[in-house]
Amino acid sequence: MAQPIKLTLYRWAGSWGPFKVNIPCGECTLTKDILTDTFANELNGIPIELEVKDWLSHWWEPLKAGSWHAPILMVEGKVVSQGEALNRGVLVQSVIQEWTKRDTLQGNIVYGKATCPYCVKAKKLLDDAGIPYTYHDVVKDSAALYRMIPEVKAHIGLKTPVTVPQIWLEGEYIGGADNLETWLESRTPEKTPDNVVDFSEKNVS
Repeated sequence: MAQPIKLTLYRWAGSWGPFKVNIPCGECTLTKDILTDTFANELNGIPIELEVKDWLSHWWEPLKAGSWHAPILMVEGKVVSQGEALNRGVLVQSVIQEWTKRDTLQGNIVYGKATCPYCVKAKKLLDDAGIPYTYHDVVKDSAALYRMIPEVKAHIGLKTPVTVPQIWLEGEYIGGADNLETWLESRTPEKTPDNVVDFSEKNVS
C-alpha cells in the first residue's frame, strides 16, 4: 500500500503569547467542508492524511513556504491555496499529481468522453473482443482527467496535445482507438480461408 498523501490545513485560530484569535473564520470552515466532501467523492479511494492546525499557534510553518494568510492548504509541503475558500479543482489536481507519482495504473482502463466517436469505437472493439474494462468519462470526472493527463504525457511527451480515448490494457499503455485496433489484430490468430482445402494425410482417402 502506497503512503497516503499528506495535507495540512492552517485555519484562522490559535494563540501566540498574549495574542489569541477570537474571530471565527467562515472561509476556514468552508474549506474544511470542501475537503471532507471531495475526499468522499472525486478523491475517494486515494489514501489521504489530513492534519488541521491553528495558524497563529504555528504561523512560522507556512511562512517558510511563503504563505501567511489563513486558510492555508499545503499538499506534501507545497502551498496550493491561501487566503480564501479552497478551489475544489485545485485540490483534486494537486492530490492526483502527487498520487500519480506513487501509484501505477493497473488492469484495463479507457479514458474518454461521451461526444467522442473514437471513444465509442474503442469501447465497441473491446466489447466485441470480450475484454472487460473500466471506463472513465474525463468531462464528468475531474479526478480521472487529472490522472489521465500526466500518465499520457509520460508516454507522448509534454508538448504533445492529449486527446481521447486513452487506453491501458493489462497495465500496458496502448494509446488511442487506432492503436487499440492494431493491438487487437496482433493478438488475433490468423484464420484459414474457407476456400483452402486441407490435404493432410488424415484427409486423404
